[in-house]
Amino acid sequence: MTDPAAALGHPLFRDMPTTIFEKMSIRARETGAINLGQGFPDGPGPHEVLEAAAHALLNRSNQYPPMMGLPELRAAIAAHYGVHQGLDLRPEEVIVTSGATEALAASLMALVTPGDEVLVLAPLYDSYVPLIERAGGVAKVITLTPPEWRITQEALAAAASDRTRLILLNNPTNPTAVVMREAELALLARFCVERDLIAICDEVWEHVIFDGARYQSLMAFPGMRERTVKIGSAGKIFSLTGWKVGWMCAAPALAALLARAHQFLTFTTAPNLQWAVAEGLGKPAQWFAQMRDDYQASRDRLAEGLEAAGYAVQPSAATWFLSIDLPASGIAMDDVTFCERIIDEAGVAAIPVSAFFPDGAVTSLVRLCFSKADGVIDAAVDRLARFRQSLLAESGTAR
Repeated sequence: MTDPAAALGHPLFRDMPTTIFEKMSIRARETGAINLGQGFPDGPGPHEVLEAAAHALLNRSNQYPPMMGLPELRAAIAAHYGVHQGLDLRPEEVIVTSGATEALAASLMALVTPGDEVLVLAPLYDSYVPLIERAGGVAKVITLTPPEWRITQEALAAAASDRTRLILLNNPTNPTAVVMREAELALLARFCVERDLIAICDEVWEHVIFDGARYQSLMAFPGMRERTVKIGSAGKIFSLTGWKVGWMCAAPALAALLARAHQFLTFTTAPNLQWAVAEGLGKPAQWFAQMRDDYQASRDRLAEGLEAAGYAVQPSAATWFLSIDLPASGIAMDDVTFCERIIDEAGVAAIPVSAFFPDGAVTSLVRLCFSKADGVIDAAVDRLARFRQSLLAESGTAR
C-alpha cells in the first residue's frame, strides 16, 4: 500500500536534509559538546539595545507595524549607510524583513522568472541554491578555490549565458572569512553593467571586519546603484541572531518589486525589535569599532591557541569564523569525518566546509566560530589539542 505522505510537498524540500548548522547544534546539545559550529555569540548582546527593545515592548505599540518597516528604522538604516559607507539611500528604498534569509527569499521570488540563471559563488550559504530553484531559477555555481578564493573574469564569463539575469554574492564571505578586494568588486560591477545583471548582495557581515579594513559595498561602484539589492542584518551587527531583523535596500523600481514579495512572506517584523535596532544603528562610530576590536581579539585567541596546538589556521579577515586546514595540520581525514570524530571524541562541534559547496568540492577545511567567551575558546582549544595528540599517537608520530 502506497504511503500518501511520501508524495506530499515539493520534492526540493521533501528530499532535503536538515541544514548542517542545525544538525551540529543538535549534536552539541545532545552530547554536551562546546558548540563552535553554528554562528552565534555566547553573550546576551548590547545591554542598551536590549533595554530599548524591552522599553518599546512595554510602552509602545505592539500591533502591526507598516509592511515596509517602521519609518524610524527605515530612516535609521538609510542614515547609517550614509555615515558608514557613503551611500545615498532614502528611507523609501529600505524594506525591513524578518532576518536576512527572508530578504534573500523575497529578492529571489521577486526577481527570478522561470528559467532565469543566477550566478552564485561557492562556497556559499546553503539556502541560496534551494531558494533560487524554488523561485524557478537555475543556479550556476562558480567554484572558488583556497587559499585565495579569487573571482576572475574568466570564471564569470564561462558561467554566464544569454539566460543569466542575476548574480547572488556574499561579502564578506562565510565561511572563507574573506573581504572581497576592490579589484574584484570593480570586476563584478563591470560584469553586471555589461550584461545588464542585477546583483543581490548578502552583506550581513559588513560591520564584522578586522585589521583596520574599510568595507566597500558593491552598490557604491559605477553603474550599480540602480541594479543592486543590498541585504543587511541587525543580528550580525548587534550580536542578536535570535531577533531575526534584517533589511533589503534597492532603488525605487527594484524596491517596489521586493516589497510585493515580502508582503506575502512575513509581512512585518516585531515592532519593539525594530525600534531597538533603529536606536542601535545611531550609535557613534567608536561603538562599532570597539565591537570589531573585541571580536578580533577573540579571533586571535582562537587562532593562536590552535596554532600552538599544531593546527594550520587559515586567515580570517571578517565574520565570526576561521578555518583549519586539515592536510596542513597533518590530519589525514576529510572534513566531515573530522567533525564527526571531534564532536564524539573531543566534545567540540564544528562545521565541515564541504557543506558550503553544492558538490562538496573542498573537503580539507573545517570552520570554527570564535564569537565565544574566552573561557569557552580556551576549553575548546584544549580539547582539540588533546584530540590532535591522540591522532598522532594513533599514527605513531606523537611527539
